[in-house]
Amino acid sequence: MASQHVEDYLKSIYRLQEGGGKVSTSSLSDWLGVSAPSVTEMIKKLADEGILTHTPYKGVELTAEGRKKALKILRRHRLWELFLVEVLKYPWHEIHEEADLLEHSTSETLERRLDEALGFPRMDPHGDAIPTSEGAIEHHRYISLAQVEPGAAVTVARVNDSNSQVLQYVSRLGISLNRKIKVKERVAFDGSLRVEIGKRVQFVSAKLASNIFVEEE
Repeated sequence: MASQHVEDYLKSIYRLQEGGGKVSTSSLSDWLGVSAPSVTEMIKKLADEGILTHTPYKGVELTAEGRKKALKILRRHRLWELFLVEVLKYPWHEIHEEADLLEHSTSETLERRLDEALGFPRMDPHGDAIPTSEGAIEHHRYISLAQVEPGAAVTVARVNDSNSQVLQYVSRLGISLNRKIKVKERVAFDGSLRVEIGKRVQFVSAKLASNIFVEEE
């Protein structure tokens, strides 16, 4: 079984690769909060094991084997996040660190039982796809709320979970998955939006809107 340290690297590289292209050593160092020399040492080790490829000065990317391993740990992480919200009633901004701990000690049997108990879910509490046990993952082309034109009605499909403060503030605004939002106005000065959520009309900053992903009706 891969060490927790290795699993953290694989999951992080996968998440960074979702943006496209190779992952630089500096971006991986920033994401993990680990020194650049430590990252370089681990990259060499993983490259020697055939888990990733490294092109000097260009970055790293997962091999097919590395991607499969990354999706396995990501699957367990997102299943635990859903369990924490659905069963233990955690707020969605408090589950990431807990799931980080649980994902590393989950056996194949526990993973199957967890999946079954949750009803074989396809999405985690933030709207991110849960990889299948075979290593497949759905990719959805959502647009950010910041891109929506005034007058359009949309449904919240995903919220960026990389910042717990974003999740907390989104909750205070009454925004959650599957919530209907109508964009009333875009302020030319700063790109903020005036939106209708339920019976409330309020402003959403451009930065916050860029972290909320929606489907147009």
